[in-house]
Amino acid sequence: MKTLAELQVIRDKAREKLTVREDNREAVRVVVGMATCGIAAGARPVLNAFVDEAAKRKLGNVVVTQTGCIGMCQFEPIVEILVPGKEKVTYAKMTPEKVARIVADHIVNGNPVMEYTIGSMMK
Repeated sequence: MKTLAELQVIRDKAREKLTVREDNREAVRVVVGMATCGIAAGARPVLNAFVDEAAKRKLGNVVVTQTGCIGMCQFEPIVEILVPGKEKVTYAKMTPEKVARIVADHIVNGNPVMEYTIGSMMK
């Protein structure tokens, strides 16, 4: 970084990521379990992948946030998707590689990816 313009570009990119994490009651909420068990299982890269994917697609109606322990440590990393007016969907054993499909199928098109859900892991 050598110029003020380069610094402004970095600032603008950081702001784009921040707006994805702001609170909005009408937005789709992506909640990533970030207790020690989730972090140890790889939740941080999953959270970052959701933030990056939402920013890349310019999804202004998506809020990516974190929470503490969800209570099912054996299924970490866990992600809950809350779409206003619909039932919560809980995804288990998440990886950054699964994020793009969940964003495209579930968040954009309204079709949960059932094979990644907690229900499919418990069978």
